[in-house]
Amino acid sequence: MTPRTAEARAVERANQSFYDAVETSDLDALEAVVLSGPLAESVAVVHPGWPVLRGRREVMRSYALIMANTDYIQFFLTDVEVAVDGDAAIVTCTENILTGGPAEEDGSAGSLVGGLVVATNVFHRTADGWRLWVHHGSPVLAEDDEEGAEDEDGPEGAGGAEGDDGDTVG
Repeated sequence: MTPRTAEARAVERANQSFYDAVETSDLDALEAVVLSGPLAESVAVVHPGWPVLRGRREVMRSYALIMANTDYIQFFLTDVEVAVDGDAAIVTCTENILTGGPAEEDGSAGSLVGGLVVATNVFHRTADGWRLWVHHGSPVLAEDDEEGAEDEDGPEGAGGAEGDDGDTVG
């Protein structure tokens, strides 16, 4: 494994700042992370299940709505990969999301639900540091069920069906 460059670490910190702002419903912190200036109208987001939203104003409005209607959310990021080229950087990751309703009357946690989203975050380098340009989140709908599979080439396996000549199809 190669050590991360200083730029990659800076991008990873900006990426974490984005998720921290959403977790804490801190719209001001999110405003500081999202790209502004001449490229503000090219900022875009695709929330899972939503159409693409374009323009910084529309993107920030969507996050304000999400924050206002989410009692609890926490992100555990896995499979984080960072690539930097000049003034652009891409982060891909899996968002392991824990979300829930308001606390119970006795003070205990409300109901919690988990979910997986794969995300691509594009950052642009500015004079003020790395800023989020595009966020695209896509829900993971298929479950990895290796225990239930007979074998890789079997009817339930991940390898697909075999053709008459033994080659994998699919």
